[in-house]
This record gives sequence, structure tokens and C-alpha cells, in this order.
Amino acid sequence: MHPFTYTRVSDTREAIDAGRRGGRYIAGGTTLVDLMRETVEHPAALVDISRLPLREITATERGGLRIGALVTMSEAAAHPEVRTLYPVVSEALELSASAQLRNMASIGGNIMQRTRCTYFRDVTADCNKRDPGSGCAARDGYNRAHAILGTSDSCVATHASDVAVAFAALEASVHLLGPGGERRVPFADFLLKPGDTPQREQAVRRGELITAVEISALPRPLRSGYLKVRDRQSYEFALTSAAVALHIKGGVIHEAKVAAGGVGTVPWKLPEVERHLVGRRPSDALWTTAAEKAAEGARPLAHNRFKVALLRRTVERQLRVVGGMK
Repeated sequence: MHPFTYTRVSDTREAIDAGRRGGRYIAGGTTLVDLMRETVEHPAALVDISRLPLREITATERGGLRIGALVTMSEAAAHPEVRTLYPVVSEALELSASAQLRNMASIGGNIMQRTRCTYFRDVTADCNKRDPGSGCAARDGYNRAHAILGTSDSCVATHASDVAVAFAALEASVHLLGPGGERRVPFADFLLKPGDTPQREQAVRRGELITAVEISALPRPLRSGYLKVRDRQSYEFALTSAAVALHIKGGVIHEAKVAAGGVGTVPWKLPEVERHLVGRRPSDALWTTAAEKAAEGARPLAHNRFKVALLRRTVERQLRVVGGMK
């Protein structure tokens, strides 16, 4: 581990000043500390924000929900309003990591986590995300766990977060506070596809601090849930996952929110699936035809072609579960 300075701040202004000078924010530290220990990352300065007043979950005036950036994963998963209004969020959190990590990791840190790509974490391997311009060892290496959607010649790494898939499906937004003041970024624009700059992963400006994730109000009744498919039942990252939310009234689907994880360089929204569902009555045939659109545009690699079919089956299964036709 490389030498670094450590500062604990007590208010957001102090945090932003330290961030503007190049400090890296740390709260639970469940990702950054690992990367520092493995010498993948070596920040010169750490800014401990764990004492900032960003630990509340509150209802918004319009009926949505605002989750403070320092709320832990376990706190968010257990919160009555999260469980009642957005079960897809609770389920995604409870299927993430271990209980010990969920007790430490924050919501803000979770959506900022870096990829689990083994080549990114192996400092002897070529990785454009870690060392821009060095190449992507995963493209010609063992790439079973890698992305089939949103890839580029520079990077094929997946985004690891489960709850980010739920946030993407629900079209949440991220609240940021920085030297330029406050701003709100739609979740779809917050996590960035690799393109030619895979080292830039989030739309966060220098010195900016995540203060909250907000889920806007959605029509009621709203059924939602999260399905994660992985190699083993516990403490494993997704091969594929599906976050689904459906507003069904009068026997007709009036609104559909669907996203997939484990298959994209970012949590992958599925607008074609959503459009196919809206205005139609739930049926076995509908779930099948909608799910067929889930893998449109996929570019599988040598070892992950199975993800195309697995993604379709995962989306179909979760549509059936949430739609009430298991």
C-alpha cells in the first residue's frame, strides 16, 4: 500500500474543499481499501466523510423516496418505506455481498464501486480502466463474467452493483454537491459506458460529493422485485440479474420499468422490453415475447455467449414473478 494522508471531516463544506484539492472520499471503505491494498489505486489523500449528516431516508413531497448517501446497505434494505414502496431495492441490497459488508458499505459508495474484472485488479495485466492506453486483456482472455452490452474496444468489464440495477430500472437520480453548488443527475447519465475513456466511470466532477439517491414517485399499485442469477447462492456477483417494476391496473400494464445487471458495462435499462409490455394484458406469451427483446444489441465474447440466452430467461422469469403469473 502506498503512503497517504487521512483527514476526517465534520461538514460538507470541509469535505468539498478537501475533495477539490484532490482528496478521495471514503466512508465504509469496502471497495477503496481493497483496491489500495492490492495497489490498484493509490490516492495521495483520503477524506473520511462518515460523520457527515447524510444518513436519513425521507419521503419526498411528491411521494418518492430520498436515501442519504451514507445510509448503509443493511439500513436501506430494512427500512419500512423502502420495503413497502420499492421491494426491488430491498431485494437487490439483500442479495449483495455479505451481511458484514452490508453493515459497513454505504449507498453512495455502492454506486461508486469499481468493476470486479480480474484483469482490472491484476496490476500485471493490461487494463485501460486502470492504465489508459495499455489495452484490454479481458477481450482475448478468459471473459466468462464480462459484459455483452455497452462494451467497446477499450473495455468489456461489468458494473458490479446490484442496487444500481434497481435504481436504473426505477429511473432514480443522484444528488451531488460540489464547488459549483448542487445538481441532480438522472441515474441513466450517472454511470458512464466505457467508450474510449473507460477510466471515467461516473459523471462526478472534481470535489463533488454524493448526498443522496432519489427515487421518484411511481403509480400505485406498484409490484417490483429483483432476481439474481449467479454461480453460487451466497456472496457472489451476478452472471445476470433483472430488476422489474410493473403498474398493473384493470388487468392492463400501464407502466413497466425493467433493467438488467451482470451483462452490461453499466446497469442496463431495457426500454424495448418496457415498450412491449405497456398497454397489454399479462400473459405467458407476453412475458416470453417481451423478454426476447432483452438481449438486443448484445456483443458476446468467446466465453460468455451463454449470457444472451440466460439474460432472456432471467428477464422472463422475473416478469412472471412480478406480474403474478409464476
